[in-house]
Amino acid sequence: MALRAQNVHELDDLVADLPPRDTFRLRVTNAVSSVSEFLTRLQSAWRRPRLPRLALPDDTRVRFVVGRGSACDLVLSDLTVSRVHAELRREDDGGWMIHDLGSLNGTRLNGWRLVGPARVRAGDELSFGDCGFLVSSGQPSPPR
Repeated sequence: MALRAQNVHELDDLVADLPPRDTFRLRVTNAVSSVSEFLTRLQSAWRRPRLPRLALPDDTRVRFVVGRGSACDLVLSDLTVSRVHAELRREDDGGWMIHDLGSLNGTRLNGWRLVGPARVRAGDELSFGDCGFLVSSGQPSPPR
């Protein structure tokens, strides 16, 4: 009968005597799984390192250089940072682009190593070598 069936309705007679599914057990299992997944994500977010903030300049500068060298605008003393590591450039629309300047340990934006210029926004995670920052706008927050 199962081999000759051509649709689901023809199998109804074959499975009619099977016990019904335990929907309560399935619901409880799904609920426990959902709570467990939520707690895992919450624990992961709680353990994430608290990054220092990097405020984007709100003055008239169009170039902001990051590196270990004393001539840089943001000097980082970490050995994983190159002397002239990366550069933030202001675009015509007022936004900022990050450019890696051939650093050995790379520049990362939200965990991704840069292979070319990328737009930087407030809330992005920006890393120069092993030094990580949370990007914030240099402008004060609007009143509520």
